Amino acid sequence: MRHRPQTIAMIGNHLPRRCGIATFTADLAAAIERLPGASTCAVIAMNEPDRRYDYPSCVARQIVDDDVGSYRAAAEFVNSHEAAVVSLQHEYGIFGGEAGSLVLDLMRAVRKPIVTTLHTVLGAPNTAQREVMHEVLARSERVVVMSRHGAELLHTVHDVDKQKIDVIPHGIPEVPAAKERNASEIILTFGLLSPDKGIEYVIDALPRILAQRPKARYLVVGITHPHVKDHAGEAYREMLVARARTLGVESSVTFHDRFVSHDELVRFLAAADIYVTPYLNAEQITSGTLAYAVGSGKAVISTPYRYARELLDRGRGVLVPARDASSIAREVIDILSNDTRRFGLEQRAAAYGAGMGWPVVARAHLDSLALARAHQRPRASLTTREVAPRLPAELPRVELAHVRRMTDDTGILQHARFAVPRRDEGYCLDDNARALLLMMTLGDRTPERLALAPRYLAFVGHAFDGARFRNFMSYSRQWIDHPSPDDCHGRALWALGAVLGRSSDRTLTAFATSVFDEALPKTTSLGSPRAWAYALLGIAERARSHEDEPGVTPVLVEKLLACHRATSTSSWPWFEDGLTYCNARLAQALIVTGERVRDDEALETGLRALAWLSNIQSDTRTFSPIGSNGFWTRGGTRARFDQQPVEASSMISACLDAHRVTRDRRWLGLAQTAFGWFLGGNALGAPLYDAVSGGCRDGLHADRVNENQGAESTLSFLQALLEMHAARAAAQPHVARVENTAS
Repeated sequence: MRHRPQTIAMIGNHLPRRCGIATFTADLAAAIERLPGASTCAVIAMNEPDRRYDYPSCVARQIVDDDVGSYRAAAEFVNSHEAAVVSLQHEYGIFGGEAGSLVLDLMRAVRKPIVTTLHTVLGAPNTAQREVMHEVLARSERVVVMSRHGAELLHTVHDVDKQKIDVIPHGIPEVPAAKERNASEIILTFGLLSPDKGIEYVIDALPRILAQRPKARYLVVGITHPHVKDHAGEAYREMLVARARTLGVESSVTFHDRFVSHDELVRFLAAADIYVTPYLNAEQITSGTLAYAVGSGKAVISTPYRYARELLDRGRGVLVPARDASSIAREVIDILSNDTRRFGLEQRAAAYGAGMGWPVVARAHLDSLALARAHQRPRASLTTREVAPRLPAELPRVELAHVRRMTDDTGILQHARFAVPRRDEGYCLDDNARALLLMMTLGDRTPERLALAPRYLAFVGHAFDGARFRNFMSYSRQWIDHPSPDDCHGRALWALGAVLGRSSDRTLTAFATSVFDEALPKTTSLGSPRAWAYALLGIAERARSHEDEPGVTPVLVEKLLACHRATSTSSWPWFEDGLTYCNARLAQALIVTGERVRDDEALETGLRALAWLSNIQSDTRTFSPIGSNGFWTRGGTRARFDQQPVEASSMISACLDAHRVTRDRRWLGLAQTAFGWFLGGNALGAPLYDAVSGGCRDGLHADRVNENQGAESTLSFLQALLEMHAARAAAQPHVARVENTAS
């Protein structure tokens, strides 16, 4: 197949990270770029959380394996990049989440065809592994495996159409033939050391081997696997050294404790007389080291794991039972003593390896990528039957960079153009109250709270003129005189109540008390149900540290209940004749207050109203809030767009409170579905959260995302994220407190 020039986005580990997949990705990308046709590879490298690597220029982006936001950011990069197709290297252990589930967040968001190369195919996956693999396969246009065994497992275990599977061998470097026999007889094992490699059984075989072939030398080349070293240090290597010493063969065993370069590896292979893979895992479906040895025309002895049985079939190598030192010794002695047998093994291995060189393998991968492009389905065509809906396995980290960017000495600015603050549009009380509430939701001693909370509190206090709260302030710090909506008053009380209920800083609480106590009684004269609801939420926050109940509480509850009685019907069980913005807060206020003051009517009304609202805004897969481009008046047409982050945040908060009060896990599921809206679980399949800036985009239009990242949107997302972290921590007491995730 002839290939036109193209750019390929390649996702996987990459050198200088030290592992087999890193070597494979680097070698495949380099081999593709060396082929005629001028194809190029833009690599997205997987990183462990605490490690950084000096990557070559071909690595265009990185993903931190446990950070869901970086998967989303990588998907955005792929979608905006010139790459026409994606080559994904899959191994459960290199991606974060249970069974590597975070890779699904990337695959769901990518809008280009994906070819997935599977480095592990399990014959008996557990439930989580099966679910993850099911969706990986469904979202891949084609799948590459390196053996027929792997293809058969995909078909029998995962019901994959055989026409979708490409069997492409592991690539190998060119290894020149040794010019002359070594003075010693070299037995070689190379690769990352780990206890499942079975190297001790070769060492156990050495006394018998040396008795017959005294010139034999065993070379063990490679560092300890980084993950093994992190958990157990060098215990396995030290055990091997001690074993050799105890058996009296230490002078015949050499450990090359380093990650060898390509050229060094070629030299080791060229010098070897016998290559041994004494691996203990019978299910291993691929092995780059074994592929290198066979493709290089070496005489190979191996235990009978899946890949070895296939690669060494028809006399291309010798299989011995696992954990059987005597069988290893017998075969090594016979091969070293019988040149005819050794030469036959080498010739058959070399003939098979002729189809495993990197140029041949790279062309086969390009063929697979070309087929994926030719037969690509629209990403939206993946049906519920093909891909079962999954909620995010992990939450993003709490990242406050954009909040800091939007904040100056006065407070937080309202709007941004993309992720750049717009000073010309000044400030508003609403957003500074939201920012103050966010700071109170953070841990009591976090650096951001200590630095920013007084600034936002000062803005809220300055906005109060003794009667009402003013809302808009110019960048020159001048209040813009026009009537402020009642909602501002309630939202300010909510934030002030959070200071009183959540802060141990007496300088903050004293200031907040003076404003809260003066402003609260005026709430009963306001005409907005949302103002009453916000004030009730503020009173509930205050109740965290205050036992007395303000006298306005029953008045505000009755006002909301009266609204509901006046407009509610069986088909429209709501507080108003229309659905506008922050709708869920009305129900939430009654749920929280009804539970706290033991008002059954308020609690039941809030739960019924929220159940109806959640039903019309959610299905089993996505959250779809009432659009702000017209909202929804009873009897009229519902606006589907523009969908706003504040709506998702309100629904998440209300559902989490409903779950806390009722312990009904249905509410937790609804909160998770609504949170997925931020991460791409929406009508466009597009993320609102920007993992690069730490901000949130301003809304979802019918055809696109609003790329501006204003304060309201970002604060709405972060408030929801903090509450989701807190809910998960409450369900799993071992989870670290959320303030430890802020950065």
